[in-house]
Amino acid sequence: MNKQTNKKHGLWAIMKPVMLEIRLAMFLSAIGSLSLIASLLILSLTLTNIMQDTPLKIFNIKLDLINTIILLAIMTTIAFLSRFYAFVVSHLGAFRLEQVLRTKLTQHLAEVPLGYIISNGSGTLKKVIQNDVKNLHSFVADSIPMIAKSILAPITTLIILFIIDYRLALASISILLLGWLAMAYAMRDSKELRDKYDQSQSDINKAVIEFAQAMPVVRTFDDGTSSFKRYNSALHAYKENLNNWMKISAIPAKLGMIILSPLPTLLTVLFTGILLLNSGSLELFALIAALFLSTGMADAMMPIMWLQNFIKKSQASALKIQEVLDVPTLPISKNAEIPTSFELQFKDVFFKYDNGEVNYALKNINFKIPSKSVTALVGPSGAGKSTIAKLIPRFWDVSKGEICIGGVNIKNIEPNVLMNTVSFVFQDTFLFQDTIYNNIKIANQNASKEEIIKAAKAAQIHDFIESLPNAYETKAGDRGANLSGGQKQRITIARAILRDTPIVVLDEATAFADPENEEEIVKALANLTINKTVIMIAHRLSTIKNADQIIVFSQGEISEIGKHEELLENKGIYKKLWENYEKASQWNLEKGKVNE
Repeated sequence: MNKQTNKKHGLWAIMKPVMLEIRLAMFLSAIGSLSLIASLLILSLTLTNIMQDTPLKIFNIKLDLINTIILLAIMTTIAFLSRFYAFVVSHLGAFRLEQVLRTKLTQHLAEVPLGYIISNGSGTLKKVIQNDVKNLHSFVADSIPMIAKSILAPITTLIILFIIDYRLALASISILLLGWLAMAYAMRDSKELRDKYDQSQSDINKAVIEFAQAMPVVRTFDDGTSSFKRYNSALHAYKENLNNWMKISAIPAKLGMIILSPLPTLLTVLFTGILLLNSGSLELFALIAALFLSTGMADAMMPIMWLQNFIKKSQASALKIQEVLDVPTLPISKNAEIPTSFELQFKDVFFKYDNGEVNYALKNINFKIPSKSVTALVGPSGAGKSTIAKLIPRFWDVSKGEICIGGVNIKNIEPNVLMNTVSFVFQDTFLFQDTIYNNIKIANQNASKEEIIKAAKAAQIHDFIESLPNAYETKAGDRGANLSGGQKQRITIARAILRDTPIVVLDEATAFADPENEEEIVKALANLTINKTVIMIAHRLSTIKNADQIIVFSQGEISEIGKHEELLENKGIYKKLWENYEKASQWNLEKGKVNE
């Protein structure tokens, strides 16, 4: 990684939005440190004059005891207030950084290809958005004032010690140097251990999310033995990695803490000072000042050791965040066009989910869907039907070829225009843990209550919603847990009706509906698709018999295109699918065979 890249991706680069707060917090912390050092010098001078019974002079100004106490109180107050407000400013900056980074991350993730989110998984992304951002929050809130104090205080103190007496300064430095070496060895960075530690944290996040989301399956089939084992294994790996790291650094860390505690420095300076004082080569003030300042220097040096490790940890978090922010977003054309008609066309489309893959998921796809017509996509599982549907709203971009709406390449259509052109009804519905009203309104934030109710009526769900104790204000539950599959499906159809886009994609919209709900869903879909360009992905072939055209897929390629009767006459894949569908529909549960 070159210097330019390091600068772009460094810890300080990612904290650029709050650099004003950081600089102000450091400045206040520096004022506090200098005020404290000044207080120690005044106190040293005061004690010296009391012991020698001489008047106190500061800058040739005589001060009595009361004025000296007042001056000490003022300097101490300045030190306290400066440090207090340094932490206030740093915490405000930390909260603002947290808001900026999480907003930036979520906005960016909304613009990257869906494939990136799927391949990385929710656990990894949750760690970046939650844990890594939290690490930077802690760094700015707690470490920034400490950095200023830990750098400025020892340097200033050391300079003053050398001015007072270089021999006492060297005695103090010798102890600090030993402590520094021990702590530096303990805090040495191990990339391998850090990577294992971070990976184990990510594995714990994944296991927790999976365990919570799969709870119905766990309780039905597993009783938690197998699925909880994955969480327990991730937790055990985290513990082992942390223990290994601690074992390597434990002894030198403890030794360094003992050496850097005030007592060793105090005893060394005191012993040296007494020898020099007895030899007549040292003044009493120099010894008292050195005793106060050297212990203060040791105390200020200690956080540097911990900060070094904290900075490395924060740097790692910054790189993780920047890594996500560097994921290329779907490109947006500078010459945006707006389609004036809504026929859909795939031209020589090839697609693979990852550029590193050898095989294409879709190959040589060519077809056209006229405006206001119904086209069904059928084929065996894994044939590429859902991939075709998800390429239309640019969940991914094609690897080769182009997809056009009204003759305009969808890459040249602005995302908001494209989203207002195509709406989806997925087979796997998703409802937010919010009211049913808000779950419908998400399709159009400007919609009135009357428009939302009208959409719900068209989706055949209004009467059910009104029967609930809180009607439209009823909570849908986590992922719509309080509703049945058919009810959730009709709410998502209400969303699509409220969106009112000219192109509608139905991804097996009746897959999980029971017979009672299926009738209502079919009515809802009929209301949704009036005067629309419709693409249907269907396994229930009876629902697409009357489609204007049926496109049959096999192994990522188009096998056949035609109407229902034409495809049956071809005696190809569609005919086999139809025969299998008819046999399945006649299957008798009691006898376990097809009725004859």
